[in-house]
Amino acid sequence: MTVHREFVLRDDPRFGHCHASTLLSLPDGDVLAAWFAGSREGAADVAIWLARRTGDGWGAPVKVADEAGLPHWNPVLFATGHGEVLLFYKTGHRIPDWRTRVLRSRDGGLSWSAPAELVPGADGAGGRGPVKNKPIRLADGGWLAPASVEEPRSAGGRWDAFTDRSDDGGASWRRSAPVPLDRPAFPGAGVIQPALWESAPGEVRMLLRSSCGRVCRSASHDGGATWSTARPLGVPNNNSGLDAVRLADGRVVLAHNPVAAEWGARTPLVLSVSEGDGITWRRAVVLEDRPVSRPGAIVPDETGVRTDGHSEFSYPAVVPWADGVAVVYTWQRRGIAFATVSEAALRRNNESTVNR
Repeated sequence: MTVHREFVLRDDPRFGHCHASTLLSLPDGDVLAAWFAGSREGAADVAIWLARRTGDGWGAPVKVADEAGLPHWNPVLFATGHGEVLLFYKTGHRIPDWRTRVLRSRDGGLSWSAPAELVPGADGAGGRGPVKNKPIRLADGGWLAPASVEEPRSAGGRWDAFTDRSDDGGASWRRSAPVPLDRPAFPGAGVIQPALWESAPGEVRMLLRSSCGRVCRSASHDGGATWSTARPLGVPNNNSGLDAVRLADGRVVLAHNPVAAEWGARTPLVLSVSEGDGITWRRAVVLEDRPVSRPGAIVPDETGVRTDGHSEFSYPAVVPWADGVAVVYTWQRRGIAFATVSEAALRRNNESTVNR
């Protein structure tokens, strides 16, 4: 079997909606997944939940972050490479007001520290550090986090992406300038939620969710300190989250919804592969493909997207896995799905569909 899907959870009676999962494979073979869940996105009861996959399958989800009265958002798992696991997440009633928290674990996610603010004070306004996708460890030892901020609509509603770099194990972070855009020619709010990889020492690439109907790409030649103007690729984007990972052989795998519509349908969900450093792409695997029967179901708002989740397969996170990749994603807001995809499936010229 080259493509396999299972559920981390589905229809848990403790919450109405779940979304925005993150994935981490541990050295002992266990896997961690985390997501946010509550009555609906942006509600005060939304907390961060986590589950562990062992040889016996997925264990029961446990709540790991729940600051009373505050909505929680977009968890991101990250292994430091020194035996520690970090769990970043956002808090705030409105997206423009986000603050970033971080939990630390020294036992593979079995126990966690108290939450700490990643960047305290005014410099942390709007959210610092990883906004949706995993940081990367650079060849020079630094950490680079894909970040973005969303301006309030009352102030213009502009979106900007940037990177946050740490050279001291996450104790401090240095923010890059915003990724440049040709604003006069760029429709909509801009770009957010980057995904990163390092092609060669100091050569970092970025793919971005955008408001222009296409995935955008930017490049850095100095380890993420500065970025080229982000340009649209020939890859559709529905203004929804994506993720990418670079494999050991240099190929890049992108998990995304190939829909060229602003706030468009979040189906299908596919994997595309690039042998050209993220410039050219071919579609390899369809993970989900269910027709939309309720058009206009995605309604954006500063306090969270309004949706019933019908036919939504979105916000993927992708990591290397055995001879291929593993992906977690939102399954109609009712569950979190986990799929493994083999090397053979990624190399096919034709699209291969998930085992159901």
